[in-house]
Amino acid sequence: MLNVNGINVYYGAIHALKDVSFHVEEGEIVSLIGANGAGKTTTMHTISGLLSSKTGDITFMGQSISKLEPHRIVKLGLAQVPEGRRVFSNLTVQDNLEMGAYTRPMNDRREIERDLELVFKRFPRLHERRRQLAGTLSGGEQQMLAIGRALMSRPKMLLLDEPSMGLSPILVQEIFNCIQEVNKSGTTILLVEQNAKMALSISHRAYVMETGSIILEGAASELLDNDQVKKAYLGG
Repeated sequence: MLNVNGINVYYGAIHALKDVSFHVEEGEIVSLIGANGAGKTTTMHTISGLLSSKTGDITFMGQSISKLEPHRIVKLGLAQVPEGRRVFSNLTVQDNLEMGAYTRPMNDRREIERDLELVFKRFPRLHERRRQLAGTLSGGEQQMLAIGRALMSRPKMLLLDEPSMGLSPILVQEIFNCIQEVNKSGTTILLVEQNAKMALSISHRAYVMETGSIILEGAASELLDNDQVKKAYLGG
């Protein structure tokens, strides 16, 4: 479904991503794990079109997206939930969700309303707070809102960047349960997460990044038992 093939990304003279290649099959949850500064978020931004790769190619559903603008990538069915939530603080919860459907045609209003109800069903707290300003929500609620907003674009694939950041253990569990539900309902997921243990526990496969390169890959269950991964990322 997604093929990242030999991408190289630079921030000025800094070589941030070095020949990064990986793939995600339809229906999978695939994780990118690694320490801060490993290149995980840069990878996500490059897939989303927020950054450009100097060389290499990225294809989604068989189509090259390397040179596409971000909103066109969203329209193809690839949506990102950014690190730090990035909700529109001065808009209500409902307005934020409706913003997620901005690439859909206006005559799709009935379907948009139906999807809004599905998000409210998945996140009852958002329904309770639908007229509240997004900036007044707790961190966990903002994360639910960011996921809900991305789902409003009807993505075939969801990119999740650090969904557990700054959340209590109970909320982390709730968010990860939600990620599994979204996947079971037919959305493929690429997950960037510093909580490696949690990420690997719900993923089918994973890639380990270090200083801009992929150094390990395999089934998530195998990586959970890998001594190198345990020592570096699982506190083992």
